[in-house]
Amino acid sequence: MTFGFAPPPSADPASRLCRTLQPAEWAAAGIPLLRNPREVVTGLHSRHLPTPSTAVVAVLDPDERLTASASFVRRGAAADGWDFRNALLAQLRRVIPHDLRRRTPIRTAVLLYCREGENRWTEEDGAWMWGLRDACTLHGLRCGAYITLTRDGWRVLGEGRGGRRPHSASLRTALGVAVKGDGEAEAMPPSRPGSHAPLSHSAAV
Repeated sequence: MTFGFAPPPSADPASRLCRTLQPAEWAAAGIPLLRNPREVVTGLHSRHLPTPSTAVVAVLDPDERLTASASFVRRGAAADGWDFRNALLAQLRRVIPHDLRRRTPIRTAVLLYCREGENRWTEEDGAWMWGLRDACTLHGLRCGAYITLTRDGWRVLGEGRGGRRPHSASLRTALGVAVKGDGEAEAMPPSRPGSHAPLSHSAAV
């Protein structure tokens, strides 16, 4: 069995529709529930300070502690799960080794996507779900929660859980993030006792 990038997909819009997941499909996929989604969302937001069109992919250990994370800005207008899969996989490969040698995945990848619009499901969300699921398979991870961050707040799609803060326009100081003199943000240390500082990476793709 070999893993890697597939040949470029067809530009046909009908083909793109095959690379998306409907809410019912996502709910039926057995995605593991986050024990404390608010803590995960707040932690990722304070580390990466996402603005609209920014995706944050994070890997959690079995105790739901953050192991590594990466953020990148989405480029392009079309929502295609194949492109999203490749972008997510590239970021995962930058920040953490794969777990393909394990018979059963022990680490879980979650995706936080900050975007404009309402917090209801969109075709773009379906493409991100497809991309996350496929990237996890190719990196030996469990596929975890998909979370949207809009002006209405955050929402774990497929679960019905969410909150008003943080949101896509949250003030940095409201989350305890110190801003250096040159404008660079320095994230808070992990909130869980005994946890280590995970590797973070930001990029534009």
